[in-house]
Amino acid sequence: MTATPPLFAQVAVVTGAARGVGASLARALARRGAKVALVGLEPEELKAVAAQCGPDATAWEADVTDAEALTVLAGRIKEHYGRIDTVVANAGIAIGGPLLQNDHRAFSRVIEVNLLGSVATARAFLPVLAESRGYLLQIASLAALTPAPLMSAYCASKSGVEAFAHAIRAEVAHEGVKVGVGYLSWTDTDMVRGADEDAVLKQMRSRLPWPANKTYPLEPAVERLVAGIARRSAHVYAQAWLRGMQPVRWALPSLIALVGSRDVARLAPQLAATAATRLRAVGAGGAADTAARSERR
Repeated sequence: MTATPPLFAQVAVVTGAARGVGASLARALARRGAKVALVGLEPEELKAVAAQCGPDATAWEADVTDAEALTVLAGRIKEHYGRIDTVVANAGIAIGGPLLQNDHRAFSRVIEVNLLGSVATARAFLPVLAESRGYLLQIASLAALTPAPLMSAYCASKSGVEAFAHAIRAEVAHEGVKVGVGYLSWTDTDMVRGADEDAVLKQMRSRLPWPANKTYPLEPAVERLVAGIARRSAHVYAQAWLRGMQPVRWALPSLIALVGSRDVARLAPQLAATAATRLRAVGAGGAADTAARSERR
């Protein structure tokens, strides 16, 4: 069995690296000596984060839903560094609100970025990871472990990426590639802050049971992800309590349906009155995705 190289000897690619978890993760990997390639939609922000990651870090502008462009990019990054050891499929966006009040295109874009973007990332980088016998970490969420009303697009996409990562793990194991799934609860990022700007969604979230109703600091969560990357773990929990959700996840849909239906009914008038304010992806990352799509039209 080939020994896992230490992080200081690795080249790591992080998607969605302009801000939030991706940017913090790139910085944390660089602090441990990894050479980091940052991929995302916001070139100036990517360059700024890359500058914080040291002279070996590079920034690459790409839309993770463009499979052909990602395949070309994987080749360019490998050519630049000579190898790729770790890829973190982190890029993601979110919308909130009831399904029937969601804009269908915005809903579909969440699935496209979060799920199909992860598929495109795996297609592009798995051949290179096979050469190095590397590691793919798919970032999922608490939303993959339990459904949440008013978050159907995000839950569907994160449940999808969890299942996708579990499925391909067996497909690539014989090539020496390991695949992991990273789980995060509500973590202090632009996405979560953007969602909390919606008073109705914030009120709904505050009624979740502890500890799921808290917002957790970013850096400790990222440190746990880095530790999982170093071990090439099959499951990585950014908040320790998430591990305990696995044995009881079977019971959560029925419980959420019972409790959540009451809260949605209570908030229905407010949701209807404010529906026009939640037709696009939340946060700065969501705005960047919307702007990028508009430029391509």
